[in-house]
Amino acid sequence: MKHKNFIIHLIVFVLLIGQVQAQVKERERPVAWDSLVYGGRFMDRFLPMPVQGQLTTDTWGAKNVIPRYVDNGIEDNVNSYWGGNAVLGDDNKYHLFVCGWPENSPKGHMYWSKSTVFHAVSQNSFGPYKIVETVGKGHNPEVYRLKDNRYVVYVIGGYYISDAIYEPWKYNKFEFNKRDRKIIEGLSNLSFAQREDGSYLMVCRGGGIWFSKTGVSPYNQVTEKRVYPPVEGEFEDPLVWKTNIQYHMIVNDWLGRIAYSLRSKDGVTWKVDPGEAYMPGISKYEDGTKVDWFKYERIKVLQDKYGRATQAHFAVIDTIKWHDLENDNHSSKHIVIPLTVGRLATVLNKKKIGAKTKAVQVKITAEPDFNPHTDMDIASLRFGATEAVNFGKGAKVTKTEKMGDDLIITFDGEGHGLTESNFAGKIIGKTNKGSLLFAYTRLPGVDYVTPILSARLPKIKPTPKGADLTVEVQNFGQAASKKSKIRIICSKEGKDIEIVNGTVPKLLPFEKTGLYLKSKVSFDKDKTYKIKVIINPNSPNPILLHGEVMPMP
Repeated sequence: MKHKNFIIHLIVFVLLIGQVQAQVKERERPVAWDSLVYGGRFMDRFLPMPVQGQLTTDTWGAKNVIPRYVDNGIEDNVNSYWGGNAVLGDDNKYHLFVCGWPENSPKGHMYWSKSTVFHAVSQNSFGPYKIVETVGKGHNPEVYRLKDNRYVVYVIGGYYISDAIYEPWKYNKFEFNKRDRKIIEGLSNLSFAQREDGSYLMVCRGGGIWFSKTGVSPYNQVTEKRVYPPVEGEFEDPLVWKTNIQYHMIVNDWLGRIAYSLRSKDGVTWKVDPGEAYMPGISKYEDGTKVDWFKYERIKVLQDKYGRATQAHFAVIDTIKWHDLENDNHSSKHIVIPLTVGRLATVLNKKKIGAKTKAVQVKITAEPDFNPHTDMDIASLRFGATEAVNFGKGAKVTKTEKMGDDLIITFDGEGHGLTESNFAGKIIGKTNKGSLLFAYTRLPGVDYVTPILSARLPKIKPTPKGADLTVEVQNFGQAASKKSKIRIICSKEGKDIEIVNGTVPKLLPFEKTGLYLKSKVSFDKDKTYKIKVIINPNSPNPILLHGEVMPMP
């Protein structure tokens, strides 16, 4: 009997280990990451959480999350909470939209598919948040505000919309136009960023980029491949936001429990930053108390008026999701972690910065909580391309000059590392207290509001002398486009041949046109052809679309 019990316990142990391994896979980090300086990773921005309320052990959770301060974010013994983000309302209160389900649900955490979206409010951005209303059914919410001041709460499968934050919520569904592109991994876990003109960029779970003119009007896909890092990973939970400088994205490899940070000038072409964006082990309080949540997912950020991320909001759980059962000691909650905020910086040079630039002047702007004359360790500052300063290189300070409350810093023209591929400069250094100081700045000679031309696959109608082609092209940028060249290539018998070329006329933002082109190349009506559409074929970054087309009867 003892032997039989031992075998049973051994089998249970092996199954538990298997479940843990099924949710965790160690990823090998690039060797270059070992050379990153402090401030080179997004993860370096996480700060200790403020102490609120009483430190307690009288709460749910595994040993790794006890004791803790339960007044951070939202948690209780009634519901398990997940996802969500907060915004500052016109009433000067913070409004959190989070989903949850009863902790005593028969399936435990796996009841998430029947979750409810709650509207919770706090005077303090860190919480505690208290529920004031139920919005409706839904999972993985994200709230954003339209140009006309209405509020939208996205949930998987649709969205809720309201004229004001306390007004009734009406459920609706988005319209998606994939535009002859494959949808990568479905349309769930969407994230949204408002552009300067009030239009919206959206990234879907699979890493495709979409645009909407209003934020609730149809979303149009413009990419044909995912924009995530070209590495092994089970990616989900993308977050996108825009600052006064650039677009930012964070995407999580849920299996490897490591997230990556990316940046973009236009929201279409992305650059991967080195180092972890976040991973387990980032939660600690100002008094030194550490809380080791098993998983961090659904990152969102609270933004200030410049778009800078001031806080990170997470869904966290104390154990493997499948181990969170009904009426047990496990659960999940929403937490808030403060971030080091980048300083406001402006390059004063008028000409493009390059190898022949002798000096770079950068104005550091004073803010209510920051005095650039006294709060910086000037000698520690380095300026230049992220590829340089993230690894301890970059241009050094040669002199400083007061400009009222602001400070002008002159950096040496050598060592900045900026090239044509850079759309933002970065400063890394320390405060006079030894804490992280960083800033991003736009660069002279770089266009930040540009046209974004995007074509659909051609419709081909065979004719006695060849074929007639119709191609739709639309401008999803925020600036009018110039006349552009377009080429259509077909793969025939293993060779690429040009079917036809033409000219795309000037297009206003979100304007589209239909091009009617004649080709001398013949096509069979019952055959499928591999087609490539190229806009601006002679530019360093041509716009491509690949697909298969069957000619019209």
